[in-house]
Amino acid sequence: MRKSLILGVLSLLFCSTAFAITAVEGKIEKIDSMAKTMVVKAADGTEHTFHFVGRTAVHGTEKAGAAAKESFHGLKEGGDVIVHYTTRGSEETAEEIDHIGEGGLKTAEGSVTRLDRSAKTFTIKAEDGTEQAFRLTDHAAEDAGKDISEGAEKSGKVTVYYTEQTGHKVAHFFSKAL
Repeated sequence: MRKSLILGVLSLLFCSTAFAITAVEGKIEKIDSMAKTMVVKAADGTEHTFHFVGRTAVHGTEKAGAAAKESFHGLKEGGDVIVHYTTRGSEETAEEIDHIGEGGLKTAEGSVTRLDRSAKTFTIKAEDGTEQAFRLTDHAAEDAGKDISEGAEKSGKVTVYYTEQTGHKVAHFFSKAL
């Protein structure tokens, strides 16, 4: 009986530490480097306060150069970002932040022609007929199914935010093109 109770408590603890990752796109309103937090205002007007932790990865700030010294992890107030985060209670923890817009991740637009979630790859076809192949980050692979199933294939176009690493285009996020 006691062994079952201990196993049950351990199961609850283990299950409560597994969190789904959500993504939000918005503009950085405030950065507090001392508190390791960032406030992002989403397109729908909601504000999110994200906490930075040791594992938080930031992409697309390599081009910031000297400006990175005046910022927190290469991010500045007023910058556009996509934040992949987990929620525990009311606390939102930034797992990955993608700097988009000027000086951030590259973008490509096109129609998705192939998607292989298990291989974490997909291909888009641009309006000029050229095809571009991408590898997906873990977070992008999770988000890919959501966006496509919610109608990206109906709108015909997606915007891909990516970096180039070792000769490959690596998609960090994609959304339905406007």
